[in-house]
Amino acid sequence: MKNYKIFVLIILILVFISVFFVFKYRSAMKELRLIKENSVNQELNVKTIDFTNFFIKNVLQAQEEIGFETRLKLENMVRDLKNQEILIQWNKFVNSKTSEEAQAETGNLLKILIENIKIEQ
Repeated sequence: MKNYKIFVLIILILVFISVFFVFKYRSAMKELRLIKENSVNQELNVKTIDFTNFFIKNVLQAQEEIGFETRLKLENMVRDLKNQEILIQWNKFVNSKTSEEAQAETGNLLKILIENIKIEQ
């Protein structure tokens, strides 16, 4: 009888330990998902800021006509953001017919770029 009680006690302890580790595992997995999500957001933020910086330096502050290489790099950078809203606004800017329209679309593009930078809380 004494051995039976010890056996049951050991089984109960093992069950409680297993339950404890299951909760710890779930908690760790949830934290890992958050870390991965923040990592992706941070990578997108860096790409968005890099594109915005390149756009400002090479388009808005340009003293001469924008060359093919610069346009190609801008196009590749905007596509690399993988953001449909930014891509649509970029195409509106690129397809502008007048300088007034281009200015308005530039403002809209910069606004969208800034709004898409995610700040961790």
